[in-house]
Amino acid sequence: MVDYNDESTFSTASGQNLPYVVLQVTLKEKFWGTGSCNLTELEAVINEQAAKGYRLHTISTSNGGSKGMMGGDRIQATMVFERLT
Repeated sequence: MVDYNDESTFSTASGQNLPYVVLQVTLKEKFWGTGSCNLTELEAVINEQAAKGYRLHTISTSNGGSKGMMGGDRIQATMVFERLT
């Protein structure tokens, strides 16, 4: 059974054949230059859900602020996946 109070950023709900799954990934921006250091993690989450029969329905981002002097910014990517028929 899915624990909806679980604060994990990884959902187990898509294994339950729910119509929609919401996942959040934190992207860490590089301190020098531009671009995210972990776009491969975002890509992996999307591909994992696609393999389970979901498609990316919506994605939104918000700035999570800096995590220290040399840490770079954090961006929260929230994704809604829709189960295909």
